[in-house]
Amino acid sequence: QVQLVESGGGLVQAGGSLRLSCVASGRTFRSAAMGWFRQAPGKEREFVAAIRWSGRLTNYADSAKGRFTISRDNAKNTLYLQMNGLKPEDTAVYYCNAANLDSISPYTPRYWGQGTQVTVSS
Repeated sequence: QVQLVESGGGLVQAGGSLRLSCVASGRTFRSAAMGWFRQAPGKEREFVAAIRWSGRLTNYADSAKGRFTISRDNAKNTLYLQMNGLKPEDTAVYYCNAANLDSISPYTPRYWGQGTQVTVSS
């Protein structure tokens, strides 16, 4: 059974940074893209970033470009999201996910974590 477990969320002031982690277990996501989505209160879940298995190619939502960095450590089955320059509008539950294919455009998640809350105060 596939499990994706996020950690690293919390409360931070505007302008601060957080690093989210996601550990995958139950299978190895060899040759599979992984990514992050988020869902703010009262809004639909939206794409944040995705990364191919090699880690060399990434895709970001416009809202994340220049502030967030997605990376992965395949030896540790771990996905990361470094978030800098956080804004109150980044407040959301952040979900780790993984696809069956190694594609980031389009990126189609198949497996989802339970989410981790990120709250940015002004």
